[in-house]
Amino acid sequence: MHATLPLLEATDFPALRRASLETLQVNLGYLCNQSCLHCHVNAGPTRKEIMTRETIDDILSYLAQSNVKTLDLTGGAPEMNPHFRDLVRGARTLGIKVIDRCNLTILSEDGYEGLAEFLAEQQVEVVASLPCYLEDNVNAQRGKGVFHDSIEGLKMLNQLGYGKADSGLTLNLVFNPQGAALPPPQESLQASYKTHLKEHYEIEFNQLFTITNMPIKRFGSMLISKGQFESYMTLLRDSYNRDTLGDVMCRSTLSVDWQGYLYDCDFNQMLDLPAPLDKKQRAHISELNAIDVEGKAIIVKNHCYGCTAGQGSSCSGALD
Repeated sequence: MHATLPLLEATDFPALRRASLETLQVNLGYLCNQSCLHCHVNAGPTRKEIMTRETIDDILSYLAQSNVKTLDLTGGAPEMNPHFRDLVRGARTLGIKVIDRCNLTILSEDGYEGLAEFLAEQQVEVVASLPCYLEDNVNAQRGKGVFHDSIEGLKMLNQLGYGKADSGLTLNLVFNPQGAALPPPQESLQASYKTHLKEHYEIEFNQLFTITNMPIKRFGSMLISKGQFESYMTLLRDSYNRDTLGDVMCRSTLSVDWQGYLYDCDFNQMLDLPAPLDKKQRAHISELNAIDVEGKAIIVKNHCYGCTAGQGSSCSGALD
């Protein structure tokens, strides 16, 4: 995608090094039942990239020998990988927390009956994308009918105890801006979400995560097509918040692509910037137990300003 090219030039973003590894974020493939405008993966129904059982076994083997506390599953729609449930069961048997980054609509797709019940049974934390609490905005960003199906998915999860006090089942929502703008303050937006969803749909959830749109892949291409790429990058740079730098997720997280190769973050994965963990050009999950990642340099480029703009942004929401 031409949208990625300006990001690969030299950058003045501060150098970063890894702390101890706490989270393994695994992309199970680019196959998805949606094609969202803000998607930095270019995921969709026609994508063929999908993680094999062999690579999933490599991940479970690594987790069994590591000190990683959290397995963070993403995609595409991670649940569309045919080995999704085996990976979840394997990680939970090891006592590892599992996060499923769910688009909600997958819960009502044919062939995925019982998925919500499975997630509850395994006590998987659900991080669900709902980029707005207003129907027209969600459908404009994610497709016609997506809001209705998302609401139905949330109701399904609530009925199982997700988002309810003392249930032990965590349901967090994700907000993405509609276009080339930074997210509003997370705390006040969360209050608006909670009030609106409760009053109109009787829906409850735990936290709202605000995530800045990254200027890569599908969203980056949209910015270029509208002539907004340079102005958006200027906004990110001008909004740099140094107080967020110590909490960026790449310091404690490694990203694994659908083939098992390692990256500093999901965004570097999409830009084909492998993590510099050893002398090889690309390190694989099957080799990770032999590598001490702490203290290793992290590849930074201009898109990193997206994680440190304003309140900051990570897969767990605002940083500041």
